[in-house]
Order: sequence, then C-alpha cells, then structure tokens
Amino acid sequence: MSSTDIKKQQQDVLGFLEANKIEFEEKDIAANEENRKWMRENVPEDSRPASGNPLPPRLFNDSRYLGDYEAFFEARENNAVYAFLGLTAPPGSKEAEALAKQQA
Repeated sequence: MSSTDIKKQQQDVLGFLEANKIEFEEKDIAANEENRKWMRENVPEDSRPASGNPLPPRLFNDSRYLGDYEAFFEARENNAVYAFLGLTAPPGSKEAEALAKQQA
C-alpha cells in the first residue's frame, strides 16, 4: 500500500469523525516512536500482517483495538460506525433509526 493510499484512508476516517462531531485523539506514528510502539503493542496478534508492522489507520477506543480502515469502512457502509467505535448512536442518526427498527 502506498503512503498516498494510507493518507487518503486517514483523511477519510478523520473527516467522518469531524463531520459527526465524534471526539478523538490522533496519534502520529511517523514522527513519534512512543506512539508507534504503543500501536504495535495494542494491535492484536490476529490483526497484524504476516510480515512487517500494522499500517495505519488503526482505530482504538482507549486501548481497546477496534479495527483497521477496512473494518471502519464496512461499519460505515452498514450504518454501524457508532457500534464499531463502541459509542451510542445519537438520536436521529441513520444508525439510531436502524437500531430502533430492529428493536420494534
């Protein structure tokens, strides 16, 4: 994967979080060895590539690993991003409406 692809995926995730006013902390692993080490230690073994290190973007809720860009993208396509992020969907969101229909 090229650095341009990684940058586009990062911008996609950040844009979604900002547009939906979801609080987040961005950790730069390129310029910060401590952040890079933290990510490597917190991505579960079964979510790591066969060789090399896990590539960004990776999403966490505190130190709980949520997934990579593909998992985020799939959750967004299924109107399930808040559940993916471990958050409650806000009233009036597509996700909250879908949940209400399921429970009815």
